Amino acid sequence: MTATRYVAPGRSTALFNAAVAGLTRMGVSVWGSRVLAVRGRTSGQWRTTPVNLLTVDGERYLVAPRGVTQWVRNIRVAGEAELRVGRRVERIRVTELADDEKPAVLRAYLKRWKFEIGVFFDGVDASADDETLLGIAPGYPVFRIG
Repeated sequence: MTATRYVAPGRSTALFNAAVAGLTRMGVSVWGSRVLAVRGRTSGQWRTTPVNLLTVDGERYLVAPRGVTQWVRNIRVAGEAELRVGRRVERIRVTELADDEKPAVLRAYLKRWKFEIGVFFDGVDASADDETLLGIAPGYPVFRIG
């Protein structure tokens, strides 16, 4: 796994994301969904995408199951963003986790959303041991909110 892993969205993923984003914009959070809004690193324009907000031991996280996506590149530069559900807007600051900090978060993410994102984890699931999760960690950016 490399730190530049990226899985482009297929047609079904794009349709699913559009449906979840639409519901979330209307104020209906689907299993913790939010619309992430982050300023483009070059354009400065707001860019939005649906994300799954994960809470583990009272800490909140954003995980990028498709790897180094555009939102990941943008949030790395900006360091801050907005999480939106309907009209509610929460401004956030993020810190990217080091690979050795990711296993518990990846396990929790897989446990909660495997039905939706499991295809991006190449057979790794929530029952994987820490060594396996550490092995894939570089390909899955994780950000702590706060």
